[in-house]
Amino acid sequence: MFKPLIVVLGILIALAGASASAQQRLYKCKDEKGKTYYTQTPPAECLGKEMDELSRQGTVVKKREAALTPEQIAAREAEDKRKKEEELAAKEEKRKNQALLNTYSSEKDIEDGRQRALKQSEAATKETEKRMAEAQKRAQVLAGEKEFYQKKPMPKKLQDDIKNNEIDIKGLQDALTAKQKELGEINAKYDEDKRRYLELTSVKPKAPAPAPSAKK
Repeated sequence: MFKPLIVVLGILIALAGASASAQQRLYKCKDEKGKTYYTQTPPAECLGKEMDELSRQGTVVKKREAALTPEQIAAREAEDKRKKEEELAAKEEKRKNQALLNTYSSEKDIEDGRQRALKQSEAATKETEKRMAEAQKRAQVLAGEKEFYQKKPMPKKLQDDIKNNEIDIKGLQDALTAKQKELGEINAKYDEDKRRYLELTSVKPKAPAPAPSAKK
């Protein structure tokens, strides 16, 4: 019978203690003019300003930051964006480095990969050059046929053949230009792979051999 009453009394005592504890705390802040306030409730003069919540002993138990200006908010957002971009870049760099180490087990592997890529590109270049030679021969044949029709209408089929062959030659020329560029890109890629591999494995790259002097 008395147990519920004891529980209620305990709750009331705890609430009274909490209220008394809250009343013992102070708020410290400064207004725009630099005046310091010590109050039991946050003063209106310090609205949006930095504020310290003090214990009965005068120690800071909680610090409230001042409201940020639009410029400060923009600066903080820009800084947060920069940090996130740096973190993403670091993760991507780590991923690439791990992929490189998984691909190659030695400097020789890199050079072997370079040679394979160069051979494939050179083989494709030779095939394109062969097709170019065939298209140029066909252009000569078509030019001879065109001479026959200098003084009379040229058949539409011959016109189409000449036009299509010119398109083929243009495409093959573009392909050869791309293949020549590709050789430089292959070497640049494997040079970079070797540099990163040696850097990751802490192996100093060998100094290039001195170029032979020209014979007099």
